[in-house]
Amino acid sequence: MTYISAKPARQDAESLPANDNQRSTPADLSFLDVINDEDEVADIARRAERLGHATLIAMAIGLTALPLLCLMLM
Repeated sequence: MTYISAKPARQDAESLPANDNQRSTPADLSFLDVINDEDEVADIARRAERLGHATLIAMAIGLTALPLLCLMLM
């Protein structure tokens, strides 16, 4: 199984195309380094999935209980 990372591989200045305006510093100016770590992203995804499941169950209960309530009140 191939491990896929959300962060791109770091690039050295030698691997970039030539540019007279560029200093010889590594070109690692990605905003992905500022974003959460992969473990934190996985934790957020797990919590969102649990919330989605809870919402789905609540909607299913509501959609079955509401017509029954209306029938009982008539």
